[in-house]
Amino acid sequence: MPTTTEKFRRIVEDKTLSFSQKARYLAIEAENSLPYPALDDETAQALEDRVICDMYEGNAPYKPRYVLPDYRIVMQRGSDYLELPAPTTLDEAINTLMIAYHHVPSVTGIPVYIGQLDDLLLPFCEGVSDDALYRKIKLFWRYIDRVLPDAFLHANIGPTDNRVARTILRVDAELKQIAPNLTFLYDPEISSESILEQATNNIVECSKPHIGNHPVHAATFDERGYGIVSCYNALPIAGGASTMPRVNLRKVAECANNVAEFFDSVLPRYMELGFRLCEARIDYLFNKSSFFNSFLVDEGWIERDRFTVMFGVYGMAEAVNILMEKGGAQGKYGFDADANAMGLRMTQQMSEIVNARALKNVWRGRAMLHSQAGISIDKGTTPGMRIPYGTEPDPVSHIRALAPHHAYYTSGISEILTVDETIKNNPGAMLQLCKGAFQAGFREFTANVASNDLVRVTGYMIRLSDVARFQACEGSRTNTTVLGTEAAENTGILDRKPRVVGVELAPSYGQ
Repeated sequence: MPTTTEKFRRIVEDKTLSFSQKARYLAIEAENSLPYPALDDETAQALEDRVICDMYEGNAPYKPRYVLPDYRIVMQRGSDYLELPAPTTLDEAINTLMIAYHHVPSVTGIPVYIGQLDDLLLPFCEGVSDDALYRKIKLFWRYIDRVLPDAFLHANIGPTDNRVARTILRVDAELKQIAPNLTFLYDPEISSESILEQATNNIVECSKPHIGNHPVHAATFDERGYGIVSCYNALPIAGGASTMPRVNLRKVAECANNVAEFFDSVLPRYMELGFRLCEARIDYLFNKSSFFNSFLVDEGWIERDRFTVMFGVYGMAEAVNILMEKGGAQGKYGFDADANAMGLRMTQQMSEIVNARALKNVWRGRAMLHSQAGISIDKGTTPGMRIPYGTEPDPVSHIRALAPHHAYYTSGISEILTVDETIKNNPGAMLQLCKGAFQAGFREFTANVASNDLVRVTGYMIRLSDVARFQACEGSRTNTTVLGTEAAENTGILDRKPRVVGVELAPSYGQ
C-alpha cells in the first residue's frame, strides 16, 4: 500500500493529468488522509467489505454530495457577496451564471446543477433576435464544456416549448459535447409534440438529452421545485443531497442462506447499516464542517433543511438471479415473470424500509430511494435495477420488465436503451418509444444510438474518441474520460446490445 506521500508524488508526476486534474486529485488524497467519521464496529465492517459503500465521497464530508442552488435568487437580486448587481440583459444574465457556477460545490469539485436554463434566461430575451440568441447560447455552451469539463454537470430545460429550450437543443446537437449533461422535462399537458420530437431527434443525433417525466417528478416534490442533476438524480431546488450511500444487493444476496432469510433479516440489516453510515456523514457535514456558514445560505441560494439523503441500491439483477438459484428456480431477471416479481418485491420492501426510517437533518425526515448507476470499478455487478449489459431484450420488452420499479425510486432511476443505428432512418420511432415508456410509468427516458461517438456510461457522457486517446496515454481535458475508460474495461458498458426499433414495437401496436 503506497504511503500518502507516494500517492501525492505519483499524482504530481503523472504526465496524462492536466494541472487542474492534479490539483483535484491532490485535494482528494489530502481529505482522505484525515480520520473517517466515527462508525460502530458492525457498520465499519460492512463498509470495509463493501456490502455498503460510501461512493468514495471522502473521509471528511465538508460539502454536500450534490448542491442545487436556486439560481433565480441571484438572477433577480444579484449577490452582495460576489458583488454582482441583478442582471438586466441577456449578456449580463449569462455572465452572472458563469460567475455563480464557480462558487457552487459538489462531490466533483464542479457544479452538478447549472439551473433550469430556459426559465432563467427567457426573461432577458426580449428584443434579442433568434440569430443573436443562437450565437450567445453557443458561446455559453462552449464555455461550460471547456472551463467546467465534467459530464456530471447538468442543465435542465422544459417543459414549455420556448425559444431558449429549442436553441439549447439545436446547439447541443451541433457541438456534441460531454458537458453539460442535459434533461428535457416533458409534460404532455404543457410540452408540444414538436419540441418533444426535437428532443428525441437529438437523442438519435448525439444520445442527449435525458427526457424526464415531469408530472411524475413534480408530484414527488413541493412548490419550490426540483432539478435533475449529475446522472439523472431528482432533488429539491435550494437544497440537494448531503450524501449517497449504496447497498450492493448482490453481496447481500450472497450473505443470505435462502430467500426468506434475505427478505426477513439480511436485507433489513444491511439497509440499517447503510442508514448508520448516512448518520455519521450527515453529522459531520451539519455539525462540524461549517459548510452552512456560507453566503449561499445567507443569500437564500440554498437552505439547510432542503438537503436529503439518496439511499442507493444496485446489483438487483445479480441479487435476484442468486436468490432464484438458491430457491431452486431457473428464471433470470428481466426475462422471467417470477424473477421479475421477486425484483419488484425487493424494490417494494426497500421502499417501505426507507420511508419508515427517520433521519435528522434530512428533508422531510426521510431518505429518498435511489437506483444507483454504478461506478467505474464495479465488476460483476449491474447498475441499479438494470438488465445486465449484453443480454438486453428488445426495447419494448426492456421497458415493460423494468417500468414497475420506477414509482419507488423517487430520487432517480434510469435505464439506458441502446438502439441500433437504423433508428436514424426512422427517428420517429424514438419519439414513440419515449412516449410509450412514460405511459408505462418510466420516470426518465434515456437512449444511446450504437453508432454515435457520444455515449452514456451510467448517466454521464463520454466520447469514444476521447477514450481511445486516453487509452493511448494521451490524457484527456475532460475529467470524466478516465471514469468512462475504467467503466468500459471493468463493467462492460460497451457490451450493450443495440436493438432495432421496428413498427411492430410501437407502444400502440396490437392494442
